[in-house]
Parts: sequence; structure tokens; C-alpha cells
Amino acid sequence: MKSVYDNCGVFAIYGSDSCAFEIFQGIDFLQHRGQQYCGIATYDDGVHQVTHHGKVLSSFTDQDLDSLPGRWGIGHVSLKERQPVKWQSSLGEIALAFSGNIMNAASLKSDMMSRGKAFWRGYDVEIITKIILEEQDPVAGIAALAGTIKGAYSLVVLTREGVYAARDIYGLRPLILGQGPGKYIVCSESRALINLDLAVVRDVRPGEIVRLDHHGFTTVRQLPSPRRAHCAFEWAYTASIDSVIDGLAVLEARYNLGARLAQRDQEEGGPRADLVAPVPMSGIGHAIGYHMQSRLNYQEVFLYNRYADRSYTQSTQIAREKMAKRKLSVLHYAVRDKRIVLCDDSIVRGTQIFNKVHDLKQAGAKAVHVRVACPPLMYPCDFGISTRTYEELMARRYLYRGDITSMAELRELERWVADQIGADSVKYNSLDDFVAALRLPRTDLCLKCWDGRRPMDD
Repeated sequence: MKSVYDNCGVFAIYGSDSCAFEIFQGIDFLQHRGQQYCGIATYDDGVHQVTHHGKVLSSFTDQDLDSLPGRWGIGHVSLKERQPVKWQSSLGEIALAFSGNIMNAASLKSDMMSRGKAFWRGYDVEIITKIILEEQDPVAGIAALAGTIKGAYSLVVLTREGVYAARDIYGLRPLILGQGPGKYIVCSESRALINLDLAVVRDVRPGEIVRLDHHGFTTVRQLPSPRRAHCAFEWAYTASIDSVIDGLAVLEARYNLGARLAQRDQEEGGPRADLVAPVPMSGIGHAIGYHMQSRLNYQEVFLYNRYADRSYTQSTQIAREKMAKRKLSVLHYAVRDKRIVLCDDSIVRGTQIFNKVHDLKQAGAKAVHVRVACPPLMYPCDFGISTRTYEELMARRYLYRGDITSMAELRELERWVADQIGADSVKYNSLDDFVAALRLPRTDLCLKCWDGRRPMDD
């Protein structure tokens, strides 16, 4: 199994004016979804494209943007590869960008190669494009993906007619429509719309194919959707706290998750603590929710380095550890002689939370009680997050062959994790509490990281 899958964001626009700068702004607002690569493609008598290895603000120049004429275009940020990709075809020049992961990529590539298809690097985006281009028009090609690939995708396709946008039939990856005066937009998260003073219209439905052109939004095909299966990890970690994903505000979800942790502590009579603090940045909403429920004082105990990247979405373990060390430094004055409830979104490998607990105790903390918004991660993700193998998952190292089937088993795991990371106690949300906090039907969520069930296998 690959140790890293793609984690990325897409942005597309059709408007009445030159669009390159607005795409530049849009993908900058999606930078948290991938910090390794970025790219823009526009259409003006053909596709014009610029991609970079690096972040949006530090990579794109005024000269780059001047070289991207056209009133419609697409943009992308990624952890793994340069996108958009540009192709010459019987449909004319096109460009494509997507967010997600193809689980059956190896078998699809092998089949295509046996039929004479050639690949540059074998990226998932190449496979998707070749499937689309085997059909007579973009709509038929995008529709063919649903019956061919296993996995998750939100994608945008740039053509001479406009931009096509589509979401997989389960809605695993987010995609949302917005508009402003004379312009129509689709992107991975609503924050890119809100921060550009654009109006949110609605989420793209699972299995929906939408065209953006001078008529606005047109649903050109609605594929049957067996069920919704939105990635629950979006609300716990991936998405920005100022986004709304499929009708649920990310900040509300994180407040609820933190409140559930506080409720459990209240019911179980502990711990004695002086303050609640987050592991920035993704732990902030959870810690505030814990504070609002418990009324325990909220206090920052780490200074966040705004110039650092998200450590979880680095491409290697060495890079993750280096970034984690750069990202946070302890506020010694706030920590000394304090008993701290420390809230985080999840524990994956355990290395980073071990270091944070150690740093707090070295700075004089009397006790550190770790509270984790997500249940113990038991299965690798197949659908697009910077993911893990079984061997990397801390909880799986403890329960090597089984799953958590009771609160008693969860408590045993928590005691073991606390011992491993040097914390005075550890508590996770149970899966039932996690789902209840999101306030969405369990059948509308992908919970594969916790229960091992793929939506397409139900």
C-alpha cells in the first residue's frame, strides 16, 4: 500500500473578466488542503497553464498571471503532484484537476497499457483524463468514471465550452458552487467563496455533473447515487474552520466534538485541571467546545508559527516531524505549575502528541490530560487524505487483530496510549459520540478510518 495519497483542493471560475488573479486568490484560500504544488490553467483560444512546486503566494509571479489570459479557468493545490494537467485531444485542448484517490489505479493502468495507452508518471489524474477522453464528449467521459474507478473524486475540467465540475457518486470529497456579479465558481470549500465576497449557492450533489458557462450553472447529468458518504474527517481536521461542508459548519462540528469530550469527563468525574488548551491549529475548535461545556478556563499553551505548514499533510514521516517541531513552541509562563487538558483532533502515529506532552512537562506543567476529538484511528484511509498504513496507526498497534467493541475496551486502549505518550490520562470520543456530535445521519458519512467499512461495499 502507498504510504501517501493525494490531499488537495480545486477551484474553477467562469466569468465576464480575466480570471487568473481570482483563481490565484481562490487556491490560496485552499492552501491548507495541500502545500507542495499549485497550478492554474485558463482558456483563451486554447489552454494556458502554469504550475509550481511550492505554495501559491510564494510561487506565482505577476508575469505568471499575465501569461494566463481568459475568462474561465481552473486551479489546484496539492500534496503530491502538479495539476492541472493539459491535454490535446479530439475534444480540443483541455485541462483537468481533481481531489481524491483511485483505489484501483494499478489495475486500470495495466489494462490501459495492454490496449496501447502510454503514461508519463502514472498519476491518478492521468488515468482519469484517459477515461474521459475515450468518450465522445466531456459529459459522457465524466459519467464513465463512476462505472470504472473505485475511489473518491471532486474534479474540474477546463474546455472551450466552459468548465465542467463533478463529484463522485458518494460525495466523499467536498465540492461547492458559488457566484458573484457576472461570475460562477466551484471549489473544494466555501471559505474560498466567502473570503472573495462571493455568495454560496449550494453543494454539488453526489454524482452530479455541472457545467459553468455564460448561462451560469447547468446540471448536465445526474448519476444515480447509492448513498451519501461524506468524509467525516473533513469536519474533524481537513477543512478550514470557516468553511461549511454539506450544510454543516466546520466550527460547529468541532465545538460539538469538544463538548462531547467534556461531557464524558463530567460524567466520569475528572480530571482536576486548571485550564483547557488546544494543539494548534486543528485542535482550537475542539478545545473551545470543551471550554464552553466544562467552563474550564481556556488558555493557549503553544505559540503557532504562522510560516509553518500542516505537519499531518507532509509527504514523509521525517518531514512531518521536522514541521511539527517548527510549528509549535511552548508558552512557558502559561504552563508552569498548571494541570492542563490538551485537546487535539486525532492521534495517528503518536509521535507528535508524545513530543507535545513532553514539551509541556519540561516547561513545568503538573499534569497533561490529552483529549482527542476523533475515535481511535483503526484503518488506513482509501479516499484522499494523507494516509497511514496499518503499522503506523498507534491504536492498531495495541489492538492488532481486533476492533473496539465496548467502552471497557476503549478505556483499556486509552490507558495504554497515555502510558505510551507520557500523559496523565487520555480520552477519545467514542464512534457513537463522534457521529452524534456531527449531527448528520450515520448513513451519510464515510467512517472507514474507524469502522473499516467502505461505502461501496455496503
